[in-house]
Amino acid sequence: MNAGTAVAVRAGLQRGRIEFRQYATSGQDIWSALFTPVVSLIVMYVLRDSTVPGTDFSLGTQSVPGILGLNVVLTGLVGLAMALAMDREDGTVLRAKATPNGVPGYLTGKVVSRAAVTVVSLFVALVPAAFLFDGMELGGAASWLTLAWVLALGLAATLPLGAMAGALAGSVQSLGFVWLLMMGLVGVSGVFYPVTALPGWLQLVAQVFPVYWLGLGLRSALLPDALAAAEAGDSWRHLETAGVLGVWAVVGLLTAPAVLRRMARRESGAAVAAGREKALQRQV
Repeated sequence: MNAGTAVAVRAGLQRGRIEFRQYATSGQDIWSALFTPVVSLIVMYVLRDSTVPGTDFSLGTQSVPGILGLNVVLTGLVGLAMALAMDREDGTVLRAKATPNGVPGYLTGKVVSRAAVTVVSLFVALVPAAFLFDGMELGGAASWLTLAWVLALGLAATLPLGAMAGALAGSVQSLGFVWLLMMGLVGVSGVFYPVTALPGWLQLVAQVFPVYWLGLGLRSALLPDALAAAEAGDSWRHLETAGVLGVWAVVGLLTAPAVLRRMARRESGAAVAAGREKALQRQV
């Protein structure tokens, strides 16, 4: 690591801590991160008397890890994309570009703060879930170890995608497509119902993307081993989970910097002014 990169990383870590502290003290930001998992947990609690097909295990409890995975995707991937798009519109990225090593430091800070917010919001949702839903496996060291590596790989696989989406988006409004795409993937990835209940071709589509594997890994960490029978392949497939999430992480970490450098080169005062004008017109 050269001196310039080291300076950028240190500045990014400091920026990330500051942004996370600001986020954690904002009621609006906290509610925006918790709204989806809270609503989802309420829905699953209403459905707690339904059972996973072929078992007597609560469908509500089975869905909790998927809800937590959904929170990782929305708070991490979509949240980072929106933050980058907003900072492009208000000139924050342009100011970072004008500072030596400013863009790498800026991006490091955004990734650090968003990852921290995602981890905290996941555990904030997990605590009430442990009391509301019976049958979750939270007492063993193996469960927490699995949760740790799945969450780390899941963030590494999804955050670069969010960074690229934010860099490619022309505005915050144009990220609506990313939102719809994520909702579509969530719908076929076994978040609210076992993926084995879907047609075979949809199961294959789901298993291409990291959302499914993130949910599967979280289920393996938080649910009894007997529930693996409801999964594709009748197992938790830890090796495949690590492999697919690892591939997405490597591809994202190799591709995202090039996309972000291209985005930074295109930033200019004229582009920021044009973005602000469009934003004002939308408000009117």
